[in-house]
Amino acid sequence: MSKPKTVAATIRLVINAGQAKPSPPVGPALGQAGLKIMDFCKDFNAKTATFKDDVPVPVVITAFTDKTFTYVMKTPPASYFIKKAAGMSGGSQKPGHQHVASISLKHLHEIAAVKQQDLRLVPLESICKSLMGTCRSMGVRVVARPEDA
Repeated sequence: MSKPKTVAATIRLVINAGQAKPSPPVGPALGQAGLKIMDFCKDFNAKTATFKDDVPVPVVITAFTDKTFTYVMKTPPASYFIKKAAGMSGGSQKPGHQHVASISLKHLHEIAAVKQQDLRLVPLESICKSLMGTCRSMGVRVVARPEDA
């Protein structure tokens, strides 16, 4: 029976799809763990080749003591999806007081369905409530129907 690998480090990064390069922040983070940077960059870029270029992809890299690694790609942050659905580039300067955009409950439900891939045991309703809080902190109003925007 083979001996289990010992975890040396866990590295969390957010990298735009198809844009992993050995330059900072990817290179130094992987280099400190003694991993082959180009192997990760080539593999990550190949797996995210079908994504749009500006999509931020959270990655959790597990480095082992024998200098091998595995990684798991997560879904993009909720704020990315909310900004895309609302058609805005940034959040409000005064969240809670000033609304810069609005999205419908239907959009919120679709975003929650995508985020549920990462949060498998969390009910969809709870994810929607969490997303409503994210919208509130960004200055995005959630409306019942798209016409109410």
